[in-house]
Amino acid sequence: MRSTERDRAFSDFVRARRLHLRRVAYAICGDWHQADDLVQTALVKLYVAWPRVHRDGREEAYVRTIIVRADIDEHRRPWRRESPGLPAVDRPAREALPVEERSALFDALQALPTMQRKAAVLRHWLGLSVAETAHELKIGEGTVKSHSSRGLDALRTALAGDRH
Repeated sequence: MRSTERDRAFSDFVRARRLHLRRVAYAICGDWHQADDLVQTALVKLYVAWPRVHRDGREEAYVRTIIVRADIDEHRRPWRRESPGLPAVDRPAREALPVEERSALFDALQALPTMQRKAAVLRHWLGLSVAETAHELKIGEGTVKSHSSRGLDALRTALAGDRH
């Protein structure tokens, strides 16, 4: 594949999937700014691997895996445990969310523990199998089932509470 064709194919993929990937990243990490960083990291890595990944037709799975792994890496970094600035003074302004992104489901998802949220998003929003989810999260299939079950129960409870 020539360089211009490669760049055009990559650009077309990014244009078509960037908003979806941002929403996936947000569902994984719960922060829009962090989601933007995760998507950017994933797209840089995708560009490097584009000829191989595009030829195999695995672009979406490759980017999704990078987003999940980059989020895990972010939480492992020691500096993430520190909070810069003064908590009462340096609070970031909350970004106004479009109506389509403001929903009880996202609020309930963000209330879930990290692994339950990741398992629920990968299994039930993106439709991955138990085996695929286990592979992406690097955990056992039984653990995926457990996290998924607990996460769905918590979501049902939270969403049922919103209706009353």
